[in-house]
Amino acid sequence: MAKPKKLRLFSGTSNPELTASICEHIKMPVGDIHVQRFSDGEVFLQFEETIRGLDVFIIQSTSAPANDNLMELLIGIDAAKRASAHEICAVIPYFGYARQDRKSAGRTPISAKLVADLLQAAGVTRVLTMDLHATQIQGFFNIPVDNIFAGPLFAKDIESRNNLEDIIVVSPDVGGVVRARALAKRLHADIAIVDKRRPAPNVAKIMNIIGDVEGRHCILVDDMVDTAGTLCNAAEALLDRGASKVSAYATHGVLSGPAGERLAASNLSELVISDTIKQPEHILATGKVRILTVANLMGKAIKRIYNARSISSLYE
Repeated sequence: MAKPKKLRLFSGTSNPELTASICEHIKMPVGDIHVQRFSDGEVFLQFEETIRGLDVFIIQSTSAPANDNLMELLIGIDAAKRASAHEICAVIPYFGYARQDRKSAGRTPISAKLVADLLQAAGVTRVLTMDLHATQIQGFFNIPVDNIFAGPLFAKDIESRNNLEDIIVVSPDVGGVVRARALAKRLHADIAIVDKRRPAPNVAKIMNIIGDVEGRHCILVDDMVDTAGTLCNAAEALLDRGASKVSAYATHGVLSGPAGERLAASNLSELVISDTIKQPEHILATGKVRILTVANLMGKAIKRIYNARSISSLYE
């Protein structure tokens, strides 16, 4: 017997355009929700339709302002729980605090674990996210976590716009080799690695290039770009080693601080990002950023979760 229709999608304020696109792909209206902030910054949220017994998906990236957006998500989850929702899935296209996944020094927090605990304490029953910075964060939860990947979307875009015989996939650091290798395998391309030393947070120094990039179109691939220092330095190093062209693909365009100025002044051909994070006008005005939507991919994942079907088969 077919499952009764009881799926509802609601949008937080971090990226309502993405939610609207997801709903358009799965042919469902965006749920009616009211969010406001009091004069002191407190968040108030109310579902303006009944959700009793429904499977509720709340779509909210915890991007800048990260703390405001995270608190809004937690309050939304609590409201859904108190309204007797049957299941509550937090759809977090960009999972903030994912870089703080371990004790990097003495007397430091593991903030990603704290966020996982907060989400579970609020009442979430499942999490759907995309390209976690550290995949082991899934183990911080005691509920199902689906981490989907933008790699196939990027591979399709690269295939449609480039001569694959000229390209080489480049990891901007040793930690991203697995991601770069997965993309290179899809494209049947070679791989290179940028070996760098990071003397301080958000500061990167290029040390060496592992692999032959001379005369090749280098495609840097990463899960996220924040201040763009690593990316721009890597592009310069690759061009110095004889690369004919350097472009970059990253799932999450955090692009904070001096990122816009750095991209505009860089020799990067283009930076391709997804729409997991809404971009301000000054980033789009650089002329270096192109955006691919993940709405169709996330919409398919949501439908598969609701219908208890395989997520991994999305990539087969």
